[in-house]
Amino acid sequence: MPDDDAAARDAAEEASAFSHPPIAPDATAPYGDHPDQVIDFYAPRTPTDPGDAATATAPLVVILHGGAWRAPYDRHHITPFADFLARHGFAVANVEYRRGSSLPAQTGPTGTPTPVAGRWPETFDDIAAALDALPDLVREALPQADPRRTVLTGHSAGGHLALWAAGRHVLPPDTPWRTPRPAPLRGVVALAPIADFAVAEKLDVCGGAPAQLLGGQDKFTDRRPYADPALLLPTGIATTLVQGRSDIVVPQAVAEAYADAAAKAGEVVGLTLLEDVGHFPLIDPAADACAVVVEEIAQLAW
Repeated sequence: MPDDDAAARDAAEEASAFSHPPIAPDATAPYGDHPDQVIDFYAPRTPTDPGDAATATAPLVVILHGGAWRAPYDRHHITPFADFLARHGFAVANVEYRRGSSLPAQTGPTGTPTPVAGRWPETFDDIAAALDALPDLVREALPQADPRRTVLTGHSAGGHLALWAAGRHVLPPDTPWRTPRPAPLRGVVALAPIADFAVAEKLDVCGGAPAQLLGGQDKFTDRRPYADPALLLPTGIATTLVQGRSDIVVPQAVAEAYADAAAKAGEVVGLTLLEDVGHFPLIDPAADACAVVVEEIAQLAW
């Protein structure tokens, strides 16, 4: 259990990250029939080529939001981060997906109902469908974007989904999510990701959310090969993890476990550890850590 000082700091960081009003997108497009199957698009706020702003295109950053795959957390809480990226010259796609809203709540340790994390298989269906549809949607909704320079990013549970999406070509062959080749990405920047399910479960990350995502403890072992990024390596895609050393929501050990698994698979994964940074500053435009995240994305995108 975190000490009182760590818990108070985490609460303050979360309050800061969630204090920004939602930023409306420039366009929204559906990638399916469900209300959650939508993508918001943000045009770059600054021209990428001051000499020819009319024809310049910007790298595309695709965001997968966090929130432990639970319904109360949707894409709106990360729109200030999307706008922050747009103000730094990126075209941005903020993806919504189905979370745990259709499942009954479970009782947490305090006796209060806790929303269930995710849906199997709908959460994964949606991420696969969104990324498959994205190139066509971008051409229509965000002509300022250059899909050839795409970086996939995600925070917390969204970091898991970003790593998972980058590993679809190494999924077991009996899954419909598998792709015949790697995704055409410049890279992945995963922010405090739930990147290794075995370690996350041992640490009870987000109240057992990984097991809930997979349908419960009785399904956890059988479904891990289809869902755990640490088992989907090597990807062959440039990948960087950004992690706060003071994170008590998704501790540093989870990111380190993924980096170790990648090394054992013969792949080098970047791991940027930020001192005195917790879970939420990575997506908080008011925090210095957010500027570090933008720089990590820029190194891959440009």
